[in-house]
Amino acid sequence: MFKTKPGSPYPHGAKFSPDGVNFSIFSRHAEAVELLLYKTEDCKEPFQVINLSKDKHCTFFSWHIFVKFLPAGTWYSWRVDGPNHDTRHTGLCFDKEKHLLDPWARAVSIKHWNRALACFPGDNGDYAMRSVVVDDRYDWEGDTPLAIRSERAIIYEMHVGGFTRHSSSHVKQPGTFAGVIEKIPYLKSLGISHVELLPVMAFDEQDVPEHTAELGLKNYWGYSTHSFFSPHPGYCVTPEQGTHQQEFCDMVKALHKAGIGVIMDVVFNHTSESGPDGPIINFKGMVGNSFYLIDKVDKSIFHDYTGCGNTVNANHPLVSRFIIGCLEYWVREMHVDGFRFDLASALSRGEDGSVLDNPPIVWGIELSEQLAKTKLIAEAWDATGLYQVGCFPGFRWAEWNGIYRDVVRQYVRGDKGMVKNLATRICGSSDLYEEQQRLPISSINFVTCHDGFTLNDLLSYNEKHNDANGEHNRDGCDHNLSYNHGVEGDTDDPAILALRRRQAKNTFAILLLSQGVPMLLAGDEFLHSQQGNNNCYCQDNELAWLNWDQVEKNQDMVRFVRLMIRLRKRHATLMRRHFFTGKLIEGRDIPDISWQHTHPDQAPDWDNPDNRFLAFTLGAADPREPDIFIALNMDEQAISVELPVISDHYWCLSVDTARSGEEDIIPRPEQSRYCESAYTIQPHSVVVFENKLIAD
Repeated sequence: MFKTKPGSPYPHGAKFSPDGVNFSIFSRHAEAVELLLYKTEDCKEPFQVINLSKDKHCTFFSWHIFVKFLPAGTWYSWRVDGPNHDTRHTGLCFDKEKHLLDPWARAVSIKHWNRALACFPGDNGDYAMRSVVVDDRYDWEGDTPLAIRSERAIIYEMHVGGFTRHSSSHVKQPGTFAGVIEKIPYLKSLGISHVELLPVMAFDEQDVPEHTAELGLKNYWGYSTHSFFSPHPGYCVTPEQGTHQQEFCDMVKALHKAGIGVIMDVVFNHTSESGPDGPIINFKGMVGNSFYLIDKVDKSIFHDYTGCGNTVNANHPLVSRFIIGCLEYWVREMHVDGFRFDLASALSRGEDGSVLDNPPIVWGIELSEQLAKTKLIAEAWDATGLYQVGCFPGFRWAEWNGIYRDVVRQYVRGDKGMVKNLATRICGSSDLYEEQQRLPISSINFVTCHDGFTLNDLLSYNEKHNDANGEHNRDGCDHNLSYNHGVEGDTDDPAILALRRRQAKNTFAILLLSQGVPMLLAGDEFLHSQQGNNNCYCQDNELAWLNWDQVEKNQDMVRFVRLMIRLRKRHATLMRRHFFTGKLIEGRDIPDISWQHTHPDQAPDWDNPDNRFLAFTLGAADPREPDIFIALNMDEQAISVELPVISDHYWCLSVDTARSGEEDIIPRPEQSRYCESAYTIQPHSVVVFENKLIAD
């Protein structure tokens, strides 16, 4: 039995030191609190139960105790008692027998977890999640978060588990943080600057609809967080030893050594505790009516702006401090470089659900000194129609640009009347950001992401095919803006396959030629398919896992993407921090951007709905850098275009997606001097020229 003393209210969680462990949790309305200690994650009974008294162990709303000489590796849980009657008027649902997770736990176990039992009152000790005390000292070997300028960023969205879980990955520890380390050479060769990881905070794998669970499926994506300070144990090699932090930090350090930053997809809009019928895991059993948006009349009702049963009360002072403290922890202690906020618009809602003009949590994150160099990316909408792309509160935030996604999808599939809108998107969406004095880097440009079709499926299916999810194809988005090019799904038709492949290259080319920050979906570069399933949230299997055999099979696509990324990186004019002006560049007789139709003196046919052709020249501010001519043709007919004449320069062909083999993109364009004054742009193709000084 370990001796104790009252301890300190700060820091919250379990803080290890050579003298022992300080435990602290927050519970405003608790009347009695117990700390249960276990030798291992498998022990049925605690070896010590410590009762905390309100007079000795409660400071304001924090309950705390110091356990002398308690070793790291000790597992623990909490029991909290308080008012549990008249929930309609109080919003409180204490259960003195329920085993609760520490909300600040640095490492947790889900080995014996049973979600269904946590939904009912009473003791669930044998089937509860537990926390473990960790010694969080780690040798970073001088590592610090990277400081890569946003205009130079190329983001690669990936799922830690699915990235290496397929047998074809040939890694020693598939589906883990360690598995990612083994694939760093591939990531580096591709040329990406940041990985954006789908949720890696500990989440509830059992949080799926009942009929989905009956099929043996589970929560795969991870948008069901319960422990915001703990890496997910399912991505660890030895979670039973509490190595969560070490394994995550090993991955971050290795990525940083390769020059690759880490952006975490974080879910602060809801938790895995769902609505009133959901499980009691931690927040419900400790802080009750403070952590979630609840009805002001009937406090047993949870307001749901997320589609997941609850909405975090993010602008409550306690919750706001919890969220900001959590983000600062991941930056300070775990060296994370940025965050992408799932359904971020839910964070802008007040306690009555109304949309706040200046939500404290959003500004608190933006103004945090510890987060000053951290990339902040908002998914600027929620599940009930609030859409804030172009107007998300704050100035430092970037946004997933859903408008860019839709316009590029429509243009590539050949929709009419898209050219003017496409030009705006390619130039960084100035209509959304310039008036607010924001920058092109405010736009995270993407065409595909985890939520929806992969790029291969976007070009192969007209309709979603989600029957495998067990919801009779009712789940997933119906507004996909996709086109199958003549056959739904797989085909042996060589003409259709060739066109789909060209369209994939067109999509990558447009994405990487656009101002803003490009984001690629992992596997798109080798045409990963989910067989038309556009909602693989529950498919922890080969349907969603990346098949690395496709890298060899589709090496021409991988080569094209790799070289397009290199092309972008060698042109500062493709990575501008400020919007185009159309004015002459200082010291040069050429504007920063000039538009044309098929002739340099001919204005683009902006208002013709049948026009699917767009051409423009980007002037380089640095005279040592080439100017670029870009032409996009999504028409069914070839179009001949005259190249602009720039004194003392000649044009070199860099990209033509209509060409076959390795002629689609040329690593050294200066070796491809083009002597004609015009060039024929084939149907459904993108062409890029770079110029060189004649003296060269």
